[in-house]
Amino acid sequence: MQTLLRHLDAAAGRMATALAVLAGIFLVAAMLLACANMILRAVAEPIQGTVELVGFFGAVLTAFSLGFAQRKRGHIFVGLLTEQMPKALQRGSDAIQYLVSCAFFALAAEETMDWGMDLIRTGELSQTLRIPYHFFVFAAAFGCLAMAFVLFVDFLKTLLPQEIQG
Repeated sequence: MQTLLRHLDAAAGRMATALAVLAGIFLVAAMLLACANMILRAVAEPIQGTVELVGFFGAVLTAFSLGFAQRKRGHIFVGLLTEQMPKALQRGSDAIQYLVSCAFFALAAEETMDWGMDLIRTGELSQTLRIPYHFFVFAAAFGCLAMAFVLFVDFLKTLLPQEIQG
């Protein structure tokens, strides 16, 4: 069991890191696009659809960075009550929290995927550029699914004694 958990933990780490790198690329692209738009607005015509694309990029970079932030414990954590509990109760509380959060992100991924499929079925296009944007929706769904996987691995890690996790 511990070998499987180590492999799952390593896979979650690699996936979270790869998605974080992609999130960084989307962040730089959004920044460059916004800056180019500001410069062109001052000297010529602005870039059509900048706000639309920056919004799409923002959704993807946010979803792609979730798993990495979870791995680094970068999300807000309020442990006022749990810090006073015995270690066994803290681990139990953590396990429940990880499992509920995993279920939430799995459901978010499923619903977002369904929305993307609806966009394909209806042929909906973005308002300004008139491009299909279901790709961005599917990317956000994948980010939620990756977060669910990271949370599931964290849940499994809480079930093992600390000395076994190594």
